[in-house]
Amino acid sequence: MDMDPGVDEDEARREVLETAVAMSRRGLSPGRSGNVSRRFGEGMLITPSGLAYEALNPADIVWVGTDGARRSAEWKPSSEWRFHLAVYAARPDVSAIVHTHSIHATVLACARREIPAFHYMVAVAGGKNIPLVPYATFGTEELSRHVVKGLKKRNACLMANHGQIAVGKSGDAALELAAEVELLAEQYWKVLSIGKAKVLDDDEMERVLELFAGYGQKAQG
Repeated sequence: MDMDPGVDEDEARREVLETAVAMSRRGLSPGRSGNVSRRFGEGMLITPSGLAYEALNPADIVWVGTDGARRSAEWKPSSEWRFHLAVYAARPDVSAIVHTHSIHATVLACARREIPAFHYMVAVAGGKNIPLVPYATFGTEELSRHVVKGLKKRNACLMANHGQIAVGKSGDAALELAAEVELLAEQYWKVLSIGKAKVLDDDEMERVLELFAGYGQKAQG
């Protein structure tokens, strides 16, 4: 079910489109690569396949049901719609997904490297590393299974020979995490260019994760 029942479909479509356009303008999605979705009703709203985000209207965003059904008058959904649905089914706390082919995250993914705790900000994805999931052909059930496993205890992961995925409670949150993953990937890549990274130990990352849980502004009673 939609996690924000007060939002109507037109507004939800605009949110998906705005997130996709922002992803493109921030350089996280070269060309027409990547995709964005939002949990909505008994399914999700997702960007269409093969169309430039800047040329889209909210009406071009595609609805896909939890069973994979779609409305006949709409565009074909992104080829990666299966792993979006699979993540929503496995993670009821997630309401938005951003998948990008951002440059440095993709470089590491193609080198089959996860992002270890070379910097404490790796904890932004919810754990002690940003994992790498195995390769599978795009759009397949096999890839969906890998992605679900990679995101079981993380909010972001790299996909071997493919790119990255970030999830959140809103499109803005997922996009910000994707941008942070790309920055961390660039930093790690540069560290590797001058030598082996000095990785923080598990005890330190546990402390960081505890601190992250209370980080930021909280509403005052």
